[in-house]
Formats: sequence, structure tokens, C-alpha cells
Amino acid sequence: MSFKEKLSSFLFGSKKEEQAEEASFTEQEHTPQENPEAPAATPEDPSRLEIPEDHPIRQLYDLRRREDGPLPTPHLYMDEEGLLPPELMEKEKNRLQSSLKSVCSTRLKASKGRTRGKHSKKKAEEEDPEEEPLALDARPWFHLSSDKIYAWMLVFPPVGPGAEVSRDMIFKALEEQGISYGVNTSLLNRVAHERDRYFNLYLVAQGKHAFDGRNGNIVDHFPREIQRTLEVDEFGQVDYTALNLICNVKEGQEICRLIRPTEGEPGRTVLDQEVPAKSGRAVPLPKGRNTEISEDDEDSLIATMPGHVEFTGRSFQVKPVLDIDGDVDFSTGNIKFVGDVNIKGDVITGFSVKAMGNVYVGGVVEAGGTVEAGGDLTVVKGILGDGSTVIRASRCIFAKYIENATIHVRENLQTDCIVNGRIYCDGEVLIRSGRGSIMGGRVWAGKRVSASAIGAKSEVKTSIALGGLPCATFERELVLEQLRELRRDVERLENRLDSPLKASLLSKTKMKLSVAELKLKQLDEDLADAREELKDQKDQDSGRMECGVAYAGTLISFGDESLRLRQETHQCVAKLVCGEIVIM
Repeated sequence: MSFKEKLSSFLFGSKKEEQAEEASFTEQEHTPQENPEAPAATPEDPSRLEIPEDHPIRQLYDLRRREDGPLPTPHLYMDEEGLLPPELMEKEKNRLQSSLKSVCSTRLKASKGRTRGKHSKKKAEEEDPEEEPLALDARPWFHLSSDKIYAWMLVFPPVGPGAEVSRDMIFKALEEQGISYGVNTSLLNRVAHERDRYFNLYLVAQGKHAFDGRNGNIVDHFPREIQRTLEVDEFGQVDYTALNLICNVKEGQEICRLIRPTEGEPGRTVLDQEVPAKSGRAVPLPKGRNTEISEDDEDSLIATMPGHVEFTGRSFQVKPVLDIDGDVDFSTGNIKFVGDVNIKGDVITGFSVKAMGNVYVGGVVEAGGTVEAGGDLTVVKGILGDGSTVIRASRCIFAKYIENATIHVRENLQTDCIVNGRIYCDGEVLIRSGRGSIMGGRVWAGKRVSASAIGAKSEVKTSIALGGLPCATFERELVLEQLRELRRDVERLENRLDSPLKASLLSKTKMKLSVAELKLKQLDEDLADAREELKDQKDQDSGRMECGVAYAGTLISFGDESLRLRQETHQCVAKLVCGEIVIM
């Protein structure tokens, strides 16, 4: 046994063990372990690089093994400590494998002079004894992630009498690559002296990610959208006093608070280059009427007066709230207010309430009373009209009951009972709580009518109209009535004797008549355009009636199509299908 073999046997075990360790790279990777107690391999590890059979690193490994004896199995893992996010490894794995294959191919071509066996080498020396054997020093190779935040190193062993890897060699290669930030020097010092330092992948440097700043935000203390829905209890009753449609605020109270944006934190690449970060975007405080921004920190929106907080879509504004402790009668006169009106009593016969905001009536609206709300209208005890009572709301109406009144509502109407009412509603008419009945009159809803009972056993005439444009039609009817009155006034004035007063009144009346005619013309054009749009709607979009029972005498109409019920119908659903009214 030669001195080299003895030394190898002393350092690395017997020859039998050496031959076992000299198994090929493929066999070491793919042959299953016979020892059942040995830890199982983890091919599922996402950080492990899959090396195909024809990869040039296998040939470099075999070359080194023939020259230097047994070698540990190559360890090609991107992250053994679980520091890297899986999505990064999935993104970088293909790049790393491609770069590794390229550098291994180049290294293999440079090493081809040493790939011959001992006999071939001896034959080559006999042919050219003066030719020097090929020598390649060990080479540290580095791979940077696409964002240059991470750097990996793999050390190729020397070829022939080339120099082994050293600490100086590694740090010199780092300097040549420009890698200077986040370098794991303790790992590199250890790698320089480890026996299994070749053909292993190390994460040797980590930069610093950039973190964008958080955008500014607004924390609201009042809702931006009020839910205008009624809750029915287990007894089928609705508490109309607990709608909470008015959000009262005191002077100086905070409406919302500004959360300022944060500055971005720049990062650093392993090449010691700065990675810029975006700062968060600032958002303005939604300042509206009767609000101001606090002077101390400029982060709060404050109410400058007591009232009702409302969000208009772009800003918070405070509407003044007019509180009427009693009734609207001779003690108050007619109410006309730019904000919200809160009436604790009744609206007495002959008096009117007009408000640009919400109107709350704690009592009843009596016969002959008029209420117009620019927002929601709530009448806790109901509307008791005499046929001349007109109620209008630009949003929703909530009332205990409605009797002998004309109702004009742009959105939804919800009540317990309707008796002899004239209802124009662009949205839904919901009468499911309490008695839940519609008896007499006409209800025209653009979308849906839902009631427990429609009509009566006495076959009182009850009309349900669905689809179309109820509110616009109602507006047109009002303008036509106004035109008729103005024309009668003009005719009456023209029959008077000539006088300065007649000329003045006639001029003013004719001016009003011209304005009404222009308004009628505009309404007709808008109605014509809207009807053209409605023609393209499907049958199921033209309206729907739902009720527990519909009594005989009930008239159901969809535009020009109408159907009168001849008998009592339970669990009735009516809709327009292919131009015909279908009862299901």
C-alpha cells in the first residue's frame, strides 16, 4: 500500500468504506437508505435545487472525486434556515438553476484537460513529456437575486495542482463582484476551512427590503351612509321611534380624525445600493359646511355648530336641526327650513312643513297638512289625510299608516297600512308589518309592491300599478294642473276692464304660464327618453307584486296591460312575462 493510500485510510477509514463513499453522485442522491433509523430525505423542500442527470455539475463532481478521493454529497439548498419567503424561492429557483448550469458548463470546458484517466494521462505525457498538467484554482461563484437583495455562493474545487479555496480568495471574489452589504462573514470564515465546502450552496449575503409607507386614512365617528330600514319584531310590529335617521352633533365635537401617512423606509442591496421606497399618500379631511379643521394638530374635523351630521359623498357637513317641542300650529306657523326638522308633536290641519333635510314627526300629519322633505320623512303615528293632503320626500318615507293622502317618494315607502291612498313611488312599497294591508286607492311602484293583503272582501276598488316612472308622471300631473289654473286666470283677467292693475297681473300670470309650459315641455322630453330606456328592459325588470292574499276586485297593471282579479288569490305573485301579466 502506497503512502498516500495509507494516509487516506488513516484519515478517512478503510478501503471498503472508501469504496462505498466513492459511489457516484447519482447513486448517492437517488439510492434509498437501508438504515430505517436514518432521517428520510426531503425532496419536497422548495429550496432544494433539482439537478438533472446530464447536468455538468455532476461531471465536475466526478472529476474532483477521482482526483481527491471520497467527497460529501453536494448540498444544493437555497435556504436551510427558513428565512426566505416561498414566493421568492419559486421565482429565483429557475434563474439560479440556469446560471448554475451555464457556469458549470464553462468550468467543465476549462477542465477538459484533466478529464482523462491515469492511463490516458500517462500516454499523453509520453507523447509530449514537456507539456505541463492543467491547473485551475478553486473558484467562488456568486449568484444574485433579481432584486439584488440576496446573494448565494458555490465554490468550485481546484483542478490539478490548482490552489485550494481560502478566506482571502473568497473575500477577493466578493470585492470583485461588488458584494459588500449584509455579508455573513462568520459563515464565509467557516466555509473557508470546512472539508465539505465544495459543491455546496450558501446564502452568504442578505440586503434590506424597502418598505413603502402607509397611506393616510380617515377614521369616522359618524356613519357615511345611514341604513334606512325598519326592523320588524317577533310580533310583526315596527318601532317607528327608533329609526335613528338623525345623527346629532354638538358644537366642537369631533366628526372624524385624520391618520397621517408614514414615510417609506428605503432598502439596501447586497451591492450596497439604495432601494427607494414610496411614501404613503396623504388624504384630505372631508371638510364641508359648518365644519372646521382643528388648529392644534390639524388632524380633526370639528363641528362649528350643533346640528345633524351628513356625508354628501365628498365631505361631512353639519346641517342645522330645528327642534319643535310641540305641534306645528299657530304657535309656530308654517315651517320652511334649510336643514333637518325634528317635530315632537303633530302637523295640524292647514299647516305645512318644508325642509331641505330629513323631517321627523313624533305624532301625526293631520288632514290638509303638507310635508316636503329633501331627505327622509318619518311619521311615528301615521298620516291621516282628507284627500287634499300631499306628502313628498326625496328619499324614503316611514309611517305607521297612510290614509286618504297623496304620497310622492323617490326611493322606498314602508308602512303598516294604506287606506285610500294615492301612492307614487320610484322604488319599493313595503307593507308587511302590522296589518300589512292595502285597501282602496292606487299604489304605483316602479320596482315592487309587497304586502300581506291587497284589497278587501267587500271588493273595494284597489289598483296596483307596476313599472314605469311614477314620480315623473306625478310631477307632470302637477304641472298640467298648474297650467289649467293659470289659463283660467289669464282668461278671467282678459275679461276685466282695462286698468293698470289688470295689465300688471296679466303680465305676471302670462310669465308664469310661459314658465309652466317650458317646464311641461322639458318633462315630456325627459319622460320620452326614459320610456325609450325602459323599452330595453326585460320583463322581470318591469316590476313585481307580492302578497299573502289578493282579494277580488284588485286591478293589477303593467303599463297598458291590466288584469282584474275575479276571485280571492292566496300567496299571489304577479309579474309581466312576454308582454302578459302572469299570476303565480
